[in-house]
Amino acid sequence: MSFELTILGCNSAIPTIHRKPTAQLLNVAERFFLIDCGEGTQLQLRKYKIRMQSIQHIFISHLHGDHYFGLIGFISTMHLLGREKELHIYAPKELKEIIYIQLAASRTELRFPLFFHEFGFDEPELLMESNDLIVSTIPLSHSLPCCGFLFKEKKKPRRMRKEKIEEYGIPAKSVPAIKSGEDYCLSDGSVVPHLELTRGAQLSRSFAFCSDTSYHEAIIPQIKGVDMLYHEATFLDELKERARQTMHSTAKEAATIASKAQVGKLIIGHYSQRYFDLSPLLDEAKAIFPDTCLAIEGEKFELKREYDSDS
Repeated sequence: MSFELTILGCNSAIPTIHRKPTAQLLNVAERFFLIDCGEGTQLQLRKYKIRMQSIQHIFISHLHGDHYFGLIGFISTMHLLGREKELHIYAPKELKEIIYIQLAASRTELRFPLFFHEFGFDEPELLMESNDLIVSTIPLSHSLPCCGFLFKEKKKPRRMRKEKIEEYGIPAKSVPAIKSGEDYCLSDGSVVPHLELTRGAQLSRSFAFCSDTSYHEAIIPQIKGVDMLYHEATFLDELKERARQTMHSTAKEAATIASKAQVGKLIIGHYSQRYFDLSPLLDEAKAIFPDTCLAIEGEKFELKREYDSDS
């Protein structure tokens, strides 16, 4: 099953010819989650051949315009294209009023159901849960109330060894219990251990999106050990005073968070428009956390399937 992140926008407050504001698309088993929706997001989706109608869940981190100004246009386009299936938006409570004012002003009655799910900023909150995925907020430290998002697959059961099913004539109804950890009792009363009948489970994958934030160690326990972390890195460390004033992070600080949280991979983004050449930001981060990449529009980051070592 896929677990892939596509960068749609990577700049900070002001879009440029070469870089759009923040937007990312996460594909988990062909379910598509849009994370932030800066200006131009729908054009980026077209550019990278992503079907916007396949998106059912949108997550907005906070109400600075570079993170949601593309949303009303995105909603309008889906309406004009005849969308009928529901759309869920997870965002600060004020966004619902903002969107409905714009729809009312244009006398637009959407063809599809639109559901808003508000969240707070004081502590992590569960936003959605399916049979295999959990999404929760990551409270951040910014000049406006702001949350990141943690996408985490649920722990998966061990896999049956097909040859053991045939060897012991195990009926299908017994398989779920065995995969969950039970031993299997044969007709003669002997017991076959669970570990003999199964192989290692697919490891759960995780992605943490940490949008606009100052250096904030309080997030470390929640993101500890995630496979992939996106963390804003608006400035080089030589401008750390400016970062403090605007409540943003430097590349060095993003890498320090990644190192202390022992994440698998770090992706940095939300670059100040002052940086045309991004290599100094990458170099600064890699000096502390070597497995760092730049968020570049169109880049894809895939977490491949991995299994327990006894598989």
